[in-house]
Amino acid sequence: MQRPALTALLLSALASPSLAEVPKVVTDIPPVHSLVAQVMGDLGSPAVLLEQGGNAHSYQLKPSQAAALQEADLVLWVGPKMTPWLDRAIDGLQGPGKAVALLDAPGTLLLDFGGKPHVGGHAPDHAHEGHDHDAHDHDEHGEEHHHEGLDPHAWLSPVNAGTWLTLIGSELARRDPEHGATYIANAAQARLRLATLDAQLMADLAPLKGRPFVTFHDAYGYFTSHYGLTSAGSVSMGDAADPGAAHLRDLRDSLSAKGVVCAFPEANHDPKQVEMLLEGTPAKRGAALDPEGSTLPYGPGLYNAVLTGLGRAMRDCLAP
Repeated sequence: MQRPALTALLLSALASPSLAEVPKVVTDIPPVHSLVAQVMGDLGSPAVLLEQGGNAHSYQLKPSQAAALQEADLVLWVGPKMTPWLDRAIDGLQGPGKAVALLDAPGTLLLDFGGKPHVGGHAPDHAHEGHDHDAHDHDEHGEEHHHEGLDPHAWLSPVNAGTWLTLIGSELARRDPEHGATYIANAAQARLRLATLDAQLMADLAPLKGRPFVTFHDAYGYFTSHYGLTSAGSVSMGDAADPGAAHLRDLRDSLSAKGVVCAFPEANHDPKQVEMLLEGTPAKRGAALDPEGSTLPYGPGLYNAVLTGLGRAMRDCLAP
């Protein structure tokens, strides 16, 4: 090949958008990882810190994960209410604006535990990439996750997931403008897939309205509120606490009084408490719910699979 032609070929390759450096993205839990993976598409693969089967509320970072966190260009996480173990690590990141808490994203629907509207209803309409340790309601070691106040399981609302897909696309496009159009297009396609699934779930779950059920812990308010389902309580009062005898007794008494149809155990938790609750009652045991997708294959399809799995478990147990 002649030198001028070779030089032109090299210059063309160096200028190609495919050689532009894609941001290194780190996420906290599988549903967030899935949303980011859908937006990044073939351009790159985000990292996820929570390993399969891990507890999202009390996970412990490995040294290699802490190193990856420091090297990240962007950290997308639910926020300290959900993954408190990541809070202090994020405070140590070098450079401003590297971490974005999705619970603080403008337009995010916020609920308190039990599906009640959170004070303010939505996240503030301003970028909130920092956070205040004094405002957090976890202890020094981040081990407690009491079920009162803001419910952080906000990804279980498909409306929030759609909002976050848009945000993720914008954040990636801002950091990698050469691929900005691709990120925005991928986010739009992901929203369309989600809208199709949402419409199907809305139709499938409509006949189940008014049929009460009990879950292992209070993590499903966004899902039940969106689809109009009836939760009659939860076995565990918190992710780090076993239910007391009095609570179980009261809940058992309410099974008949409220006409509870099903009780659902949860992935990665011992089902014996749900089984004890059901003994001698007409209520059925449903399939184990997996709100974080911790038992599913990680990747872009996981988020929609989480919603599909919840819908299937509800339909199979609650259907008249």
